[in-house]
Amino acid sequence: MPSLPDSVTLDVADHIAVVTINRPEARNTVDASVAQGLSAALDEVEARPDIAAGIITGAGGNFCAGMDLKAFLRGEVVRLPDRGFAGVTQVRSTKPWIAALEGYALAGGFEIALWADLIVATEETKVGLPEVKRGLVANAGGLLRLPRQMPPRIAAELVLTGDIVPASRLQPYGIINRIVPAGEALREARALASRLVENGPLAIAASKRVMQEGMDWTTDEMFDRQFAITRPIFESADAREGARAFAEKRQPVWKGG
Repeated sequence: MPSLPDSVTLDVADHIAVVTINRPEARNTVDASVAQGLSAALDEVEARPDIAAGIITGAGGNFCAGMDLKAFLRGEVVRLPDRGFAGVTQVRSTKPWIAALEGYALAGGFEIALWADLIVATEETKVGLPEVKRGLVANAGGLLRLPRQMPPRIAAELVLTGDIVPASRLQPYGIINRIVPAGEALREARALASRLVENGPLAIAASKRVMQEGMDWTTDEMFDRQFAITRPIFESADAREGARAFAEKRQPVWKGG
């Protein structure tokens, strides 16, 4: 396990890693220690073969209220080269990630959630990109991901007004996968992750890669580029194990090869 700052924790059980931003006294805002800690935690999750999925969450009833403005004024580095804000928002992980949102997920915190593959929020979760209210811009992925993940005009309203809204308001637009009672986001995220880890890790990684990269492919090239990524999966030992397990009516034992 990596040496992490007190501001970030990493716990692993049942092939699921839970990475927690641990600055509850500051609504888990991102300072330099959080950025470095999240970066190290993500690398650990990516490297460990016993981890099949990750959950990112916050301690003390909030997910993350964005950048620590006091740290910003002190000149602390909260954006890492090639990794983005909080050491997260430009990372391309091969493993699936679920953001478990309690309380506030604002500004860079909401952008961290948009980086994740799936989002679980609660009936009391508030989300938003209020940067424009402070003369800033949501350049940690919000301006890029939000219009791709929901209707562009609804995204524009959120970005240009800077309004903070209930997470449940965004569920009809496909931003949120699950809405649960307050205090239940992590439990629900674990339940969702447990369904992901039952599946073949090579198949998960290839599927995720195609979905991410395919948005930039032209119609003429998309199937050729998809086959280049997915063909090795059909030739893998895991594919044979999956077919054999189905025929034998048992759970497959994945080897990742």
